[in-house]
Amino acid sequence: MTAELADLYPAHLAHLKALADAALARCGKAELLVPSGVERYAYLDDRSYPYFVNPQFKAWVPLTQHPGSWLRYRPGQTPVLIYHQPRDYWHAPPSPPEGYWVPHFDVRVIRTPDEALDHLPQDPAHCAILGEAEWGLGALQPNNPQQALDYLHFHRAAKTPYELAAMRIASLKAARGHRAAEAAFRGGASEHEIHLAYCAAVGHTDEQLPYSNIVALNENGAVLHYHHTPGPAPAQPRSFLIDAGAQHLGYAADITRTYAAHAGRFADLIAAMDRLQLGLCAEVRAGRPYPDLHLACHARLAQLLLDAGLAHGSPEALQAEGVTRTFFPHGLGHYLGLQVHDVGGFQASESGGTIAKPEGHPYLRLTRTLAPDQVLTVEPGLYFIPMLLDELRRTRGGTLVDWPAVEALLPYGGIRIEDDVRVTTGEPENLSRNAFAALG
Repeated sequence: MTAELADLYPAHLAHLKALADAALARCGKAELLVPSGVERYAYLDDRSYPYFVNPQFKAWVPLTQHPGSWLRYRPGQTPVLIYHQPRDYWHAPPSPPEGYWVPHFDVRVIRTPDEALDHLPQDPAHCAILGEAEWGLGALQPNNPQQALDYLHFHRAAKTPYELAAMRIASLKAARGHRAAEAAFRGGASEHEIHLAYCAAVGHTDEQLPYSNIVALNENGAVLHYHHTPGPAPAQPRSFLIDAGAQHLGYAADITRTYAAHAGRFADLIAAMDRLQLGLCAEVRAGRPYPDLHLACHARLAQLLLDAGLAHGSPEALQAEGVTRTFFPHGLGHYLGLQVHDVGGFQASESGGTIAKPEGHPYLRLTRTLAPDQVLTVEPGLYFIPMLLDELRRTRGGTLVDWPAVEALLPYGGIRIEDDVRVTTGEPENLSRNAFAALG
């Protein structure tokens, strides 16, 4: 896998240079400066918060734990990497620069963050500096030219072959973790024990995960962003929802699965949702506006509710009266890549602008028309959320619900099934399903 990445990296870097050239021309700047970011410390303490690298930085180099470093790029020249390698015996410092990417950079090692000033331009006026305010040095403060950001963010949606290769590896890691997590659930483990089994199988610490794992047993599956507790396993395990990912070289995988402890109505619902989700994945195509897929999900969920005996009436009525939005209150998916919720999901064009969300669907994170080599998630859900159900009871839509059937499923929490899918002009590539298949 490393050999494949090494072969693909030069073309990836050439692509980034071309994007940077165009972005600089658009904002009238001569150089691109990208700080990796800095460590932040707790108030009145010497303990640092988890460090998260600037995604604009890790797009160029596969370095995710190198605070105090900088990238400097001027069109037509070899990019400069200012590599912070402190002399430190309190912590393990970064190893010397090594790997397939090193020959493509003018690497300059520094021992303190301030030494970067010796290798950076003196005049910030001609620089596009991308990052947060506190990442600046001296007069070199991030200015984030909007024209440059709009251009870079819009084009970041399409992944290079190098990026796709890294995301496939991340998917394999995540699939191994999901297999271990299911086994732990079947063995009677608690939420925290399942989380530990997942991390061990993936080979990540909590801080290395691309986002905090959602590990939810029973009714906790109805909390969309539930964070597991270290408490004991429930006396009667009924259901298990896990939304957990992995990363490779800074590129993320994001997978969700739901399991039933026993056969029965909830297990049948999971199987029906799995079929629904696979059908939506199969319709990911270049040229399709993603909101259309989101609305198609609501139409199919309405039919599922009818088929499962959880509601009555027509699919159109269930959508018009907000019933499907009660059971499925979030968006169908989002872009994925350097960040779990990657940027540019609402942009109208490379020059900016916004594509509005469909009315009544405020939580959709992606409104663009799909294009080749974009990677996105497809994650329909069916949840039994007491707060939302109580609100629905008081509306006309509440008369369309079979409340005894729904109440019997409240202890199971909910269902979410999520895959990472690459857009093509033909059959989509399902990175998640392929990863599970590769494990056998």
